Amino acid sequence: MKLLFRAPWLRTALLATATLSAPFAAQAQNGGDYPNKPIRLIVPYPPGGGTDVIARIVQERFQALLGQPVLIDNRGGAAGSIGTEIVAKAAPDGYTVLFTLSSHTINPAIYTRLSFDTAKDFAPVGLVASLPQILVANTQFAPSTVAELVALAKAKPGSLSFASVGNGSPGHLAGELLKLRTGTEMTHIPYRGGGPAVTDVMGGQVPLLWVSIPAAAQFVKAGKLKALAVSTTRRSAAFPDVPTMQEAGIADFDVDSWYAVFVPAKTPQPAIDKLNRVINAVVKEPEIRDKLLAQGSEGVGGTPAQLGQVVTAELVRWQKLAKEASIKVD
Repeated sequence: MKLLFRAPWLRTALLATATLSAPFAAQAQNGGDYPNKPIRLIVPYPPGGGTDVIARIVQERFQALLGQPVLIDNRGGAAGSIGTEIVAKAAPDGYTVLFTLSSHTINPAIYTRLSFDTAKDFAPVGLVASLPQILVANTQFAPSTVAELVALAKAKPGSLSFASVGNGSPGHLAGELLKLRTGTEMTHIPYRGGGPAVTDVMGGQVPLLWVSIPAAAQFVKAGKLKALAVSTTRRSAAFPDVPTMQEAGIADFDVDSWYAVFVPAKTPQPAIDKLNRVINAVVKEPEIRDKLLAQGSEGVGGTPAQLGQVVTAELVRWQKLAKEASIKVD
């Protein structure tokens, strides 16, 4: 099943990627001598989570096209804020790069204090991939559908809990949106990343988890977790039999996730342009495209300006939802 994207910005970005036909080698000289030393790729989540999985899919090809080592540095915690702060305060020279997900635009809406300004402290480089969140449960958890889950939550108010990769993550907002749309009460359990959260849900410490598909895919396929729904208005290519939340009876429910690359503000434009060309070249490669699809995601690409437009729009969108759902973290 082919993924059908709802968001206009995503369709535009995919079209832009398709038009980037000039050979990469012919463009390489346009970035001067950048890079001439290893690049530190900050992934603000622990190993094994969805962001880490996607980063490692593209890492090797990034290295090959840049001609320098690209070293992944996992700095988990606070829904990505700890690792993101490192990049915000790094020298704007193109050698400290942020590989993050859409919590980048969610955190400003729910955290009362951040040590960086998402709109001002980063320069957008390019979108890498997009995918839904997936609601999974421990195999011993009685409900196997969203309807059964909602019925149980209403029968036992406040007795259920759900995990996410942290406060401000797309999974956190998906869980809060489910509560808001169904009038139920569930306790949010924030983790420091997808890997630890998946482990605890499989172990029965927490019954439910909203997480990006890459973090849960292998465990769902192995029968160690059961999938109840995905968070978008389209089904996932990785799990075509898993319904969307709207198909499961929850109206006006849509939480999409994306992965993207940013650098500190004031990074030289030639470095940004070169990194952007690498992203667009990599996401078009058939092998990378297939690996992303196997994780339930699809390569995006596009220009830095298009990513900037996404950030601007979502900062407004998540502020509105956080206010409506009364989500705030000190």
